[in-house]
Amino acid sequence: MTGDSTSSTSPSTDATHSPGSILRQWKVALIGLAVFAIFFGLPLGWERFDRSVFEALALARWYAREHIILCLIPAFFIAGAIAVFISQHAVMKYLGPNASKPVAYGVASVSGTILAVCSCTVLPLFSGIWRMGAGLGPAVAFLYSGPAINILAVVLTAAVLGPELGIARAIGAVGFSVVIGLAMHMIYRKEEAARARNAAAFSDDDQMRPLWQTALYFAAMIGILVFANWGKPQSESGFWFMIWTNKWLITSAFGFMLGIILGAFFMIRWWKILAVMLATMAAWVLTVHVLLPAYGQNLPGYGEGLPYEGLIPFTVATIGLCLILSVGRRNEQSNEWMEQSWTFAKQITPLLLAGVLIAGFLLGRPGEEGMIPAHWIESMVGGNSLEANFYASVIGALMYFATLTEVPILQGLIGNGMGKGPALALLLAGPAISLPNMLVIRSVLGTRKTLVFVLLVVIMSTLTGWLYGTFF
Repeated sequence: MTGDSTSSTSPSTDATHSPGSILRQWKVALIGLAVFAIFFGLPLGWERFDRSVFEALALARWYAREHIILCLIPAFFIAGAIAVFISQHAVMKYLGPNASKPVAYGVASVSGTILAVCSCTVLPLFSGIWRMGAGLGPAVAFLYSGPAINILAVVLTAAVLGPELGIARAIGAVGFSVVIGLAMHMIYRKEEAARARNAAAFSDDDQMRPLWQTALYFAAMIGILVFANWGKPQSESGFWFMIWTNKWLITSAFGFMLGIILGAFFMIRWWKILAVMLATMAAWVLTVHVLLPAYGQNLPGYGEGLPYEGLIPFTVATIGLCLILSVGRRNEQSNEWMEQSWTFAKQITPLLLAGVLIAGFLLGRPGEEGMIPAHWIESMVGGNSLEANFYASVIGALMYFATLTEVPILQGLIGNGMGKGPALALLLAGPAISLPNMLVIRSVLGTRKTLVFVLLVVIMSTLTGWLYGTFF
């Protein structure tokens, strides 16, 4: 009995020594060895490396200060609302695989004129419509157009870099979104055909609430997202400057509108909504009349454009919204809205921050250097050659551009010899994609589709910039 038990091989032992198990162990060992080698050979003390680490952390700090609260959190709530409150049938009807192509691509390609968002803020919205069943082509068209067709950025481009470049950017961005979407659809037409068959079998469902209620609800949230992030125009006069000077008043009006909607349509108790509104107003009064006059000079980021007068009340309002949607008695839809928003936040935020760190380490912040010297970039994008346009497209695809920051960066590069063609190539590739948003797109679409999408953007930006530089 003892001999039999000793000589036999247990199933767990066989599994441990199977070829697949051994391969996984070797992968873990190699990853561990690579991490060890990286830490073992860190070139600490080398000025460029130390500066690149600083740039990575500085860019991540800047991103956390100016984009997490004002950009991403509202986008997460909108994405969660898409998943919960938008009828799946409506998404399939207008953006699904069987939708009318002119309607689907028309809606997706002009979304940027409404959403003044950057390449990272559009990701939760893209993920939301993709999960709801949107076709690959329209979803990708929306993904590109959201940050690329920013009407403020187009106007600023025309004012600073010339009307020709501004018009070329607007036409190129709209055309790109449609062409890239159609190209993705054709490349993956077999998968899209399968999605179309599934969509055909999908039965119509009733709207959970009247369309006008849903429209008002999304209008309030989109208004908060757009005006809270409204950038300062170059001219300190006129209509756009007037909107900027009153951006927090306008944002507050949309916030008040959202509070009324939550009470009227979502049956959130009015005393909870009133408590959040009063807390937000108290935070604004304390910030403007106590905190900033007494400690403004000592606050981190004060004088660097960090808008404490709006950021602190906005944070209080956001925390209040999270509390009334997740604590105490609430209806099923409100609970699901919070859960869906939290799901998007968990999926997207870590990947974005990792991408921002990598982009900052390699390329630095705008106006600063990372591991890649700035004179290399300037030398690569000089003139109007095909190579210069390609390099400009690749650099634009990797760098992270906050909304409107690409224009002053290009102004400096043009002053150092950058041609008009590479400038347009960078304008078409840069605001639409970045290293941080590639990581998130990969988690949604997979590696292959992400690579194809990025390659399409780079190739089309290169060719368009080259043609523009040749003829203009």
